[in-house]
Amino acid sequence: MSSAPPSSIPVRTRIKICGLTREQDVDAAVAAGADAIGFVLYPKSPRAVSPARAAELARRLPPFVTPVLLFVNAKATEVIAASAYVSGATVQFHGDELPADCWAASDQGRIPFLCAARIPLGDGAARFDLVKYAQDYSHARAILLDAHVEGYGGGGKAFNWSLLPPSVNSHLVLSGGLTPANVTDGISQVRPRCKTLAVDVSSGVELDGPDGRPLKGIKDAGKIQRFVAAVRAADAAPAI
Repeated sequence: MSSAPPSSIPVRTRIKICGLTREQDVDAAVAAGADAIGFVLYPKSPRAVSPARAAELARRLPPFVTPVLLFVNAKATEVIAASAYVSGATVQFHGDELPADCWAASDQGRIPFLCAARIPLGDGAARFDLVKYAQDYSHARAILLDAHVEGYGGGGKAFNWSLLPPSVNSHLVLSGGLTPANVTDGISQVRPRCKTLAVDVSSGVELDGPDGRPLKGIKDAGKIQRFVAAVRAADAAPAI
């Protein structure tokens, strides 16, 4: 029996739901079909949890759903110690960590890790050398793309996806301002530019507060379901 040509193999975009702080939100993300659940271990973030709390929430995860621990400019000893709390965790470096910092904090690659590239907003995205960044951080499992805003940990804003390089020899994770309404377009624009593409959402699936702004760290099960459905719609769409 002959195998199907690569172009006919169905694409499945991996999905990470980040910034979870409650049991019911972990359960909702898993039920919707998330591949990874992110816990923020950056104390200054409004979505921050302790390593012990991250471990407690991660114990709810079924097999083959990956816990991801987000750090910002943390010491290597802190990252390694926190990772020991959560079995099978991947680490996400979301600050100004240099390649050597990531390598040391991953215990020389023993802990799988992602590195966040902070892409400037507006036309500045065209000046960011993502190809070189991916080469410099080649030990990372993937490069996560987020908008460069004031502060760290993600600002819920989208950069101009169309200004990314046409070909990046890396697995990419698209983040920053994704919502159920725009993730399909983001996938269609970025997927052809890299080895594989995953998506990462936080504020775009949070519950709306009385002022209409997201309640940081509090997820909306309905938004999570719509987000996952939009990703699957992008996967089913014919390649451009």
